[in-house]
Amino acid sequence: MEDYVADVRKYTSKVNEAAVKAIVRYCGIALRGKDSRYVSMSDDAEIKRVVDGFCAKKLGLDAKAATAAVKAAGEKMKADRTKSRVTVYYLVAEDTGTLGKLV
Repeated sequence: MEDYVADVRKYTSKVNEAAVKAIVRYCGIALRGKDSRYVSMSDDAEIKRVVDGFCAKKLGLDAKAATAAVKAAGEKMKADRTKSRVTVYYLVAEDTGTLGKLV
């Protein structure tokens, strides 16, 4: 858990640890897979999966707002070659003001 919090801290100063824990719980077993623990921002199908899955189902966002938030998270993290799924999800929730829906 500390690793996820530390990674989120690289991109935002105030981290809601309960929200990070909720995202880790939501992702579950997917975080164990080498490829599934990361989000590929260069793959449109991957972005669509994030938008249709986490953003729509967990956060209740419409596709337009969700896509913009996912791309904004990718832009914040562009210097990082491996974009942690937990961090991307956290930044999307933070950007859209939906962190409260996670805890």
